[in-house]
Amino acid sequence: MNETTKNPPALSGIKVVDLTQFESGTSITGTLAWLGADVIKVENPKGGEQGRSASSERKDADSYYFMLLNANKKSVTLNLKSERGKEMLRQMIAKADIFAENFAPGAIERLGFSYEEVSAINPRIIYATVKGFGKGSPFENYLAFDMIAQAVGGVMSITGEADGRPLKPGVTLGDTGTGLHAVIGVLAALFQRTVTGRGQKVEVAMQDAMVNYCRIAYSKQLMSNEACERSGNALFLGNAPCEVFRCKPGGLNDYVFIYTSRANNIQWELLCDVIGRPELKEEPRFSTPIKRGDHVDEINKHVENWTSNFTKFEAMEKLGAVGVPCGAVMDTKELSDDSTMRDREIFVEVDHPVRGRVLMPGWPVKMTDSHVKVTASPLLGADSSEVYAEWLDLSTDELTALKSEGVI
Repeated sequence: MNETTKNPPALSGIKVVDLTQFESGTSITGTLAWLGADVIKVENPKGGEQGRSASSERKDADSYYFMLLNANKKSVTLNLKSERGKEMLRQMIAKADIFAENFAPGAIERLGFSYEEVSAINPRIIYATVKGFGKGSPFENYLAFDMIAQAVGGVMSITGEADGRPLKPGVTLGDTGTGLHAVIGVLAALFQRTVTGRGQKVEVAMQDAMVNYCRIAYSKQLMSNEACERSGNALFLGNAPCEVFRCKPGGLNDYVFIYTSRANNIQWELLCDVIGRPELKEEPRFSTPIKRGDHVDEINKHVENWTSNFTKFEAMEKLGAVGVPCGAVMDTKELSDDSTMRDREIFVEVDHPVRGRVLMPGWPVKMTDSHVKVTASPLLGADSSEVYAEWLDLSTDELTALKSEGVI
């Protein structure tokens, strides 16, 4: 993005107290930070948020995992097991617009910061919380991570080949997907507050969010009254082609995905012309999308006989140019190396004080009147002095004393 808006970003002035960890919760606050909110990550003085060291290959640097989830935030340290630390957090809550957490079930309550306690301090606050399972679930006290949510939420049951094991998709739907659901609720609650003057609790269970991602599978279930089956790359409702096809030179990701609409024959007929098999348009067995769904293997063979002569990008260009839906299977390196993706800030470079220059995904939602430059994740406690001076009016001497007492 060569030009940036001169206006303040969308959430400028919104203050967020961030007690999140790992991914589902940090996706809430990370999104708010990308939209311009002032996000203060409150961390344990001893080691900080667990994600800092999770999966790190260096003891002297925060993990890339942490960096990708905590860009544009500020970090303060605070010992929430001390009464002074709890009091300082209460003072911050009184000035905040949003409070976010995703601790294990019961943990935030044991600390003394349940929704009821937080809203008593600040009735206008939006309280965002993510748990693995919803209230009333027989599993509500169980721990959950991304892959657990995908298992219990139906995602794994519909992912994989028909005769194969359930598979976890490569993307972290259970974590980031749940966090983004919560952000929608938070933004709606902020808007509603402009009318009511009151905050509210926004709670999303990871299992429940996964059910929402599986809506189309339930359309198949409604038709058969049976659990939706796995169908590999095919649609649940059947059609052909709807598959990845091998391309040259035959590398790990040298495939192109080709699909033609179930609504009519237009794209199918265009495909037949491109692959040099116009006679297939007159074949009675292939005359409707439903009939083509009964002859998947034969149709796929015709298509792959053609795609195997081209690279995945050549095949995509030839098909896309005439209106056949298709997509080269692009790997993560191909995407991050794409100059057009960098020009649009889908990937950005940030300066990290320890890691140096780091290329990372940016924020994909583009707004004409709101732009936030992506900055690196903060070092542990890097902003304690600035934030506590601004939020709590603490002097240098007071901050020094708090540090010596182990509060920060």
